Amino acid sequence: MNHYHTIDKPSVAEFKDRGSRFLAYAFPIQSVDDFKKRLRELKEEHPKAVHHCFAYRLGTDGNSFRASDDGEPSGSAGKPILGQIDSKGLTNVAIVVVRYFGGTLLGVPGLINAYKTVASFALQLAPIVQKAVMVPYDLQFDYTLMNEVMIVVKRFGCQIMQNEAQLFCRMIIGIPKEHLPACLEKLESLHGLEIRPVIS
Repeated sequence: MNHYHTIDKPSVAEFKDRGSRFLAYAFPIQSVDDFKKRLRELKEEHPKAVHHCFAYRLGTDGNSFRASDDGEPSGSAGKPILGQIDSKGLTNVAIVVVRYFGGTLLGVPGLINAYKTVASFALQLAPIVQKAVMVPYDLQFDYTLMNEVMIVVKRFGCQIMQNEAQLFCRMIIGIPKEHLPACLEKLESLHGLEIRPVIS
């Protein structure tokens, strides 16, 4: 798989049922830490909400995901939210749904419907983009090579993830998976450049 689909920017949607308000916040993430930071912010923003249910999926192998009912009946919130992310084939995406209780119990079918609907609304409002799967590599080289390295980086659409430029430079780049062999061949032909894969 050379590409994946994610959302371009955050979105917010609202759904009401029998007095309860559900606010869904969908946003792109690159790591679990990104997600945790945003969840903390939303809890501070909505201290009076009774539940902060969520789901996220990360990475392109599909193995990194989590869904939380945050005190709602088991399977009534996190799973329907994750189901909406998966039905659109998205990754590196999180949705947090903040619920304000309206005094009437909705029952499990009502909750599933509410969480699923509001998550779906939020994703409809977020532009979906296709991105290249990036494979991280660590480059170390003398400053005099900077120009040649940057030519290769631009040519293959690599992403610079980290850059320490002194007399001796270290750069961590993401190489698009579809261009990996050709890009590595070019980089390896640069005399004095050390290159190794980043093991996550």
